Formats: sequence, C-alpha cells, structure tokens
Amino acid sequence: MAQDLIERLRKNGLLNELDDHFSRLMVRLSDDQSSELRLAAALVSHATRQGHICLDLAKLGGTALLGADDGKAPVVCPDAQAWLYAIKKTSVVGAPGERKPLITDDRGRLYLYRYWEYQDILARQIVERVGSGDEAPADSDRLRPGLDRLFGTAVDHVAAGGSKAVNWQKVAAVVALLKRFCIISGGPGTGKTTTVAKILALMLEQSQNASLRIALAAPTGKAAARLQEAIKATKQTLPCEESITNKIPEEATTIHRLLGTVSGSPYFRHHTGNPLPADVVVVDEASMVDLALMSKLVQALDSNARLVLLGDKDQLASVEAGAVLGDLCDAGPPQDFSREFSQKVRQLTTQDIPPSGSDRVVWPLADCVVELQENFRFSKSSGIYALSRAVNAGQADQALGLLENRRHDDLVWNDLSALSTLRSAIRQTLLPVYSEYLRAETAGAYFLRFNGFRVLCALREGPYGVVAFNALIEDELARHGLISHDGPWYRGRPVLITSNAYDIGLYNGDVGITWPDPESGELRVFFPTPEGLLRKLHPIRLPDHETVFAMTVHKSQGSEFDDVLLVMPDKASPLLTRELIYTGITRARRRVEIWTRLNILHTAVSQRIQRSSGLRDALLEALSRRSPG
Repeated sequence: MAQDLIERLRKNGLLNELDDHFSRLMVRLSDDQSSELRLAAALVSHATRQGHICLDLAKLGGTALLGADDGKAPVVCPDAQAWLYAIKKTSVVGAPGERKPLITDDRGRLYLYRYWEYQDILARQIVERVGSGDEAPADSDRLRPGLDRLFGTAVDHVAAGGSKAVNWQKVAAVVALLKRFCIISGGPGTGKTTTVAKILALMLEQSQNASLRIALAAPTGKAAARLQEAIKATKQTLPCEESITNKIPEEATTIHRLLGTVSGSPYFRHHTGNPLPADVVVVDEASMVDLALMSKLVQALDSNARLVLLGDKDQLASVEAGAVLGDLCDAGPPQDFSREFSQKVRQLTTQDIPPSGSDRVVWPLADCVVELQENFRFSKSSGIYALSRAVNAGQADQALGLLENRRHDDLVWNDLSALSTLRSAIRQTLLPVYSEYLRAETAGAYFLRFNGFRVLCALREGPYGVVAFNALIEDELARHGLISHDGPWYRGRPVLITSNAYDIGLYNGDVGITWPDPESGELRVFFPTPEGLLRKLHPIRLPDHETVFAMTVHKSQGSEFDDVLLVMPDKASPLLTRELIYTGITRARRRVEIWTRLNILHTAVSQRIQRSSGLRDALLEALSRRSPG
C-alpha cells in the first residue's frame, strides 16, 4: 500500500526517485514497514530539496497531497498526532540531541539529522555571541567624533518635512562597533556597502594601530567582485587618515574560498578546531547564504571575531535549504531595540531610536539587526521605487495599477497574451539592442553595452523559461545575420559560468564574452578583472557554463543593470512569488520592462515564499538554556 502511494506521488511530480530511495532506506534501517514512516521520510527528503529546513508534520497532518485520480481515492496525510506517534516509535527517528537519521522537535517538525544539527549549531553560536549582553570594547571619546565625521551629525540628517530623521546608517555603525554579531538589511540603493566601508574605518580607528584582520566575502564570485569594487571605490572618498583607508582591504572572496574548500568533501579547512585568522568578517548578499554554509561559517569564526551580514531580507532566499537572513530579520518587530541599547545609541549619536515597549526584549537579536530606510538611488517619484514597495508589501492591485496607468517613464508593461507573440516581441524589442552591441569593435566595448541591460526570466524551464528564451534570441540573431550560429561558439556569444573553478579564477555567476582575439583572430572568451581589464581564455578551458542573453532572476542576485526586461510565464506557478518579482525589478537602476499577463503578476505578488524552519524557535531555546533565569 505504501509503495502504491509513493508511486502515485512520483507520477504526479510530488516526489522523485531520490525521495523514494531515501524512504526505502529508512524503512530498511528501522525494520518497520509502516506507511507513516515511508511517507514522512519521502516527504522530508522532498521538502529539503525544495529549500525547507524541515517538514512541518503538525501543519501537514490531515491535508490532501493528491486528489482522486484514475478511480483511486485521494492521498491524504495521516492525522498529525497519530503520524508523529507512529514514526517516533521507530529506531530511525529521534529527539533533538540524539544521533538518529531523522529528528522530530516538540513542535511537530521533522528534520534530516544534518539539517537539525546545522540549525542547532547556528542558533547556539549566534546566541553565544549576543545572548550574554557583552559588548565589544569601544572608546566613546574616539567613537563619537568618528561617527559624526563619517555619517554626519543629527543636524546634517533631516527628514523631508524638516524634522530630525533617524540616521539608520549611523545606528548600524554603532551596532557593528558594539556587537560581535550584526545584520544590516536594506534594499538596493540604501547604502549597505558604503555603510560597511565606514564601519571598517571606525573599527580601524578604534583599534589604535593594533593589528585588525578583516575578511570580505560573498556567496558567489560575482557578488564578491561587486563588493570588492564597491569597497575600493568608497574608501577613496572617506574623510579619514590615509593610514586608515590603506588598511581597509580591497580584496573580497567567496565564502567557500574563505573557509578553504577540501576537494571532494563537504568539509572546509577552517572550522571550530581551526578558526579563521580574522577579527572581522563581512558577508555581502547574505540572503543568498543557505543554512549549511552559514552554520559552517559561524563555526569557523574565532569567539572574539565580529561577523557583519549585509543583505536584503526581502530578496529571494538561497537556492539550497534555508532562508537564514529572513529568519533572523523577521523574527521580531523591525527596529525594536531594547531600552538599554536605545540609550547607548543616544549617548553616542545624540539621536533617538524607538525602543521596545518593554524593558526586556525577549528576541535575542533585537539589538543586532538594523534595517536601512533611506534610498539614495531612487527618488520617491520613481516608478521602480513605487513598484518595488508595492510588490514587497504584497499590494497586488497597486502594483498592477502602476503598470496599467503608464505614468512612469521607468516602467514599461507588455501584455503577452499568447505564446505566438513572443518571437515577434523579441524581434521588435531585443534585436535592435543586440545588433547595436554586436557592432562593437572590441570585446571591451561589447562588455560596456552588454552589462547595461539584461533579460531576466522568472523560470528556467518552459516556453517562457531562460533555456527557451536564450534559444529564441540566438535563432532570431542568426536569422538576421547578426551571429554565425554554425557551432556552439560564435562572435558575441555571452556565457554565464555556473560552477566555481578556483584554479583559473572563474566563479559561479561570472559572465564572459566570446570575441576574436586581437592577436590571433581566434575566438576566445573574455572576462573582466577587478582592475577593470579583460583576460582571455580558450573556450575549452571553461568550467560549466551556459549562454546568457537571458538569465534567471535567481542567477541575477548580486548583480545590477541600468535596464532590465523581466519575462514571466503565461501560467501561474508556485515558484512565482513576490520575492522573485521584487528581486527582478530591483536589479534595475534606470528602467524596468515587464512582459506578463496582469493576472499572473497579481497572483505572484499575492504569494510569499514559505519555507519551513525552526531557526527562530531554536534561537529562543538556545537563549533560555544560556540564561535559565
């Protein structure tokens, strides 16, 4: 009976072969043939692949997974309590702290052991840094003028109405200077990297010429390169002594490379027993960091090291399991600080920040999370700004109204009512753009043009997905004689690297351009260097890659373009969420064009990413264990 049920779920795409094999393994190890265990094991395997940390049996119990089909009854999950009782009796399911393949907590969540362990370690490590209330030493007399010099005084920071406004960048600096764990969240254009460059300058000033080892990292090579460029540009403008700015590092790396990958292994060279030689670690684009990697990063930190996470909590979560930044930021009211910390901020900055309504804030990260509010890229009258806020708030009707009224020059909407119109839309809209790019005389000139615009697809597969879209663009370019598409490599082919190749310095997310070598005339793939130059590689040397006239919204994270074309499918999908739409439109600095049916967009904005996680509860439990009183 259990096998028939699993087969039906596989047939309908709700499980795959890996889930089936894992559930069979759990049944063999437990010597228990119960259908409850078989189903739970298959579903938790599937849930983890879908980005969930765990399977919430308490919520899933009694729900229908599959309706009646082919004369068979619907597939309905067992009652939650009976389900949990049945699997807890087996030898492969244990309680938190036990070493069993599967773990259940007291809230009815089921975990693969390794993900429960990642979550537990991460929670305990974070609480160890913030739960005691101990703060890093700070020289207040030196810090106050430094804060005013780098971030301005209260008089300098005035709201539009003429009243004093909270300078959240300055507050973030105070948090980062006083705490060993700090999260600075904010949308594109809120100045996260500018803020962290100033924070590093303050930390160096506070160190009073003592050695301060600073590491800059990001989850992908592309994001690391952007962090590196931003820090390098910002530090040159800081009102600091040259001896200070010279000590701000300009090199950023991927988290994997920072931790030291071990070939063919999930482990790193740096871990609890061999911590990173760093006093301060800054991680940009932290929303892209999954639970496993974040847990391993925190474990590798020295107990006295500071960790500063930068990211946009409203962006898409990591591709792998977990939505760590979102869990850490959204667990309490925004900007809800303890009264004690609010007073310390006032003492250092002479500005008031809203304290919590109670003297004791239960949420352990209350004083460690700052959300930057002011946007320096978009004016309040910007269409992109208005649309991103409406999407982020789930205001679907307002978002559609902004596209329909066509009052904003930086917003364009094209109603693709039928798939048959897609090719003609590509011909009319994209051919003029790419024909201009292909007229470039050098690879460098092509790059300048190409990096200003990108097509972003909401999905990877399907007629509107990135695979089909790239093929359509290539076909149209070839039809009009703009490329010679006789083989995989041709002049002007853009490629996206999809895996890390540390030996040749190429990373997941890097974009290269295929162009004739000025010396030999043979095709080479050119990649930009951090110094603003280009280096060339023979195509045969490239790691995994794909054509990138269009890329997925997921792959675009950590990138920015002047103009963006966002392409959505003609049918609703669980993958279409407000986080995906928000991420796509905020990749643009100047103009966004969206190809979609409005009803599809309405549904997407109304949907949120829902990832099952116990991280918030784990943080509270770790805090209670540390401070039982």
